[in-house]
Amino acid sequence: MTTHKVVKHDQWLAARKRHLAKEKEFTRLRDQLSRERRDLPWELVEKQYTFEGEHGTQALSDLFEGRSQLVIYHAMFHPDTAGPHTPWTRDAPCYVCSFWMDNFNGVTVHLNHRDIVMAAVSRAPYAKLAAYKKRMGWGFPWLSSFGSDFNFDYRVSFTDAKAEKVDYNYRLRPWGLTEAPGISVFLKDGGEIYHTYSTYERGLDMLNVAYHYMDLVPKGRDEGEEGAGAWVRRRDEYQD
Repeated sequence: MTTHKVVKHDQWLAARKRHLAKEKEFTRLRDQLSRERRDLPWELVEKQYTFEGEHGTQALSDLFEGRSQLVIYHAMFHPDTAGPHTPWTRDAPCYVCSFWMDNFNGVTVHLNHRDIVMAAVSRAPYAKLAAYKKRMGWGFPWLSSFGSDFNFDYRVSFTDAKAEKVDYNYRLRPWGLTEAPGISVFLKDGGEIYHTYSTYERGLDMLNVAYHYMDLVPKGRDEGEEGAGAWVRRRDEYQD
């Protein structure tokens, strides 16, 4: 850090203005990309899915809670496949997924007032979800898709952790786990539900406010090749 270039204010301001021009260009490109995302075609959800939550058994249509837009975070949590090499345990979801859920927990009330429900879905039985949700103090809906094809159909769960390659993030690739993270978006229009968007891996960055703050500071994310897995802990598991 001490070897970084240090200049007088006029030079600092000139450099900042040059970078500002690039930031403005990026903002315009991001707005364009968001418009193009909204213009993507939709697919009709024809399969019936059921979930278990605090209100008992619910259909996908129930998760909208009277609103028209639904964003689902696919949280990695399946007690039956937990082991020494999984980022989830028998009683807690993936610690990195927990980091992501911390990031959207506080904004769900604002989303509700923009006709959006934000929920999480995992394969763990609901009792496990409810216990961890209470531990974290989260308020968003978190539902179990245990026994449903939902996670498999949206390419975040796989039957064989030892499979050479799985279909994840729109390509066949090695993975080595039965679960993967993702976001899926749905629209309810009349009596029909449409799948409008899904994203995985680095596509999830936009949902993590903490990362946007890290990108502002001199050290950045400071993660190395291991990414968040090198430093993130569940919120109540940091040593300090």
